[in-house]
Amino acid sequence: MGIFDKIRGQLIDIVQFTEPSQNDILAWRFPRADNEIKMGAKLVVREGQNAVFVNEGQLADVYKPGTYTLSTQNMPVLSTLKGWKYGFESPFKAEVYFISMRQWTDQKWGTPNPIMMRDPEFGPVRIRAFGSYAFHVSDPAAFLKQLVVTDPSFETYEISNHLRNTIITRFADVLAQSKLAVLDMAGHYDKMSKVACTMIAPDLATLGLALTSFYIENVSLPPEVEQALDKRTQMGVIGDLGRYTQYQTAEAIGDAAKNPSGIAGMGVGLGAGAMMGQQMTGAMTGAMAGAGQPAQQVAPPPLPGGAQYYVAINNQQAGPFTMDALKQHLAEGSVKRDSLVWKQGMASWTAAESVPDLQQLFTTVPPPLPPQ
Repeated sequence: MGIFDKIRGQLIDIVQFTEPSQNDILAWRFPRADNEIKMGAKLVVREGQNAVFVNEGQLADVYKPGTYTLSTQNMPVLSTLKGWKYGFESPFKAEVYFISMRQWTDQKWGTPNPIMMRDPEFGPVRIRAFGSYAFHVSDPAAFLKQLVVTDPSFETYEISNHLRNTIITRFADVLAQSKLAVLDMAGHYDKMSKVACTMIAPDLATLGLALTSFYIENVSLPPEVEQALDKRTQMGVIGDLGRYTQYQTAEAIGDAAKNPSGIAGMGVGLGAGAMMGQQMTGAMTGAMAGAGQPAQQVAPPPLPGGAQYYVAINNQQAGPFTMDALKQHLAEGSVKRDSLVWKQGMASWTAAESVPDLQQLFTTVPPPLPPQ
């Protein structure tokens, strides 16, 4: 190799960055080493990239997508920093950073610890949340100053934790401002996501980044609270506890009929189940009354001995009387055939001789004596 070939090998003719097919590189420094960039070299900036020149630690020119022939005319800041005058065209040394301007999608975020909040329905609760977001570099100069600095290859994992912490902090603010019940949040994910995106954007802007989109995928309660909520839903579906107990009893009878050996113990099980059902019904009735809801009054069954009748005696209601008591009043004459009677289930007061159940009483009582 001749001396001129060696000199030509030390001069860089093309400055460019071809990104690998799979990478997470946000910023990449062109490997100049001790080589010099000659005047007239080609700078190739592809779509989705910006190129930033840095001279002795100072930010110089920023180039958008395109192909440039480097000269003092299209490097005004670098020409000033170098002190070039009158179109000085000698080779020069400068650091060139290629900044990826494309959108970085499907970035995950989530709450490593539960967020405490006061729910209007459940009271103090702890919730978790997760989702995804997308961002891109909006200001390559600010991004280089704030994050890249002298890193030769700056990747997304280097800022993922910082972005996640920023998102979680602002998301907690969104929860506090929304004042929504946890059960109502699922219907407001889109609105909450837009509010969170607006609140997070200024924090990223100071780093030269822009939040393109922000999504809430799920907000959940602790497992034990979700289990209690499922039980509450089950009770709402069951409805009438008494009818549910009857249904369970009927199911148990059917299962026992299929297994004759289990009939002996079925009676004990049914008795315990019925007792438990009565206790639960009583407890729920008491709880409803204590909560200010009127408890349903259950009327006692009629006393043994048949129907009981009220009788109008001397224009006043008397009774109720059993059949034996009515016989006694008939014999005494205080109750007559045309006396008005009434019992539960009758629409109105009716003459005693017109009631089918009482007609048998008048067959054993003699009619009144004829007038003298």
